Amino acid sequence: MASGTLARDTLRAPARARSRGGRLPRGTVKHAVLIVIAVLIAYPFYFMVTSGVKSFFEATGRPTLWPHEIHLENYVTAWNAAPWSRYFVNTIFISIVNTLGELVTAVLAAYALARMDFKGKAVIFGIFLATYMIPDEATLIPNFVLMSRRYLNLADTYQVQILPFLATAFSIFLLRQFFLSVPNELADAARIDGAGHLRFLWSIVLPISVPALITVALVSFLGSWNAFLWPLIVTNHPEVRPVQVGLNAFRQEAGANYNLLMAASTFVIAPIVVLYLVAQRYLVQGVARTGIRG
Repeated sequence: MASGTLARDTLRAPARARSRGGRLPRGTVKHAVLIVIAVLIAYPFYFMVTSGVKSFFEATGRPTLWPHEIHLENYVTAWNAAPWSRYFVNTIFISIVNTLGELVTAVLAAYALARMDFKGKAVIFGIFLATYMIPDEATLIPNFVLMSRRYLNLADTYQVQILPFLATAFSIFLLRQFFLSVPNELADAARIDGAGHLRFLWSIVLPISVPALITVALVSFLGSWNAFLWPLIVTNHPEVRPVQVGLNAFRQEAGANYNLLMAASTFVIAPIVVLYLVAQRYLVQGVARTGIRG
């Protein structure tokens, strides 16, 4: 009986192989598509880096995949042509303060909306989501008028680039969804031990919410680093301008020197790329875990 079954399986095996003949495995097709997409996404960065080490005539001529001569001095020339050190110091300071402030406000607001019961909680959360749907461009004029009031007079300062972004609906929503996934048994055990809301938040919720906190911090830091339109409107002097506004000013000064402009763009974007590569694992974990409970 066993030998008959083995014989039938042996005869069927070539037929199954023939039925799949000429077909690529599903995993191969998926990886091929991902590789093509990755190349398309990475090519602009590759073009930027290679153009930054080309000569002026090669950078402005017909595009080539690899420079004929590598001119690393372009980075030194571009760096010395503008106060980049001041721009980077401004950007790092503004980004760190914005990130820390947004973490504090988002953690407190998200915990209240997720773990505390009070009247109007659903209405408040709905208002938060409604503000997230408003385009940033629609708030430029109100924010500018508010920050330019005589009793504030914050134009052309660090504060005007920080205060409007200390709380965002996205961060509150993301952390709220993560805090909802914290088991109620932990809250009951903490309550039995005499812990209040702040102790429970600090000792239990935050340690197990590290991926979500890193996600919020990374998104906030990236947003502050890449901020351009708002700082362009509210700042006038290089002493307080961030790096993106400085890059725009350098573009106007560099003119047709595309090799210098590409070199400047490379060292402006390099810290963000490195930061993302280091923290991408936590970013994926933080976004994925917010869908555990809705």
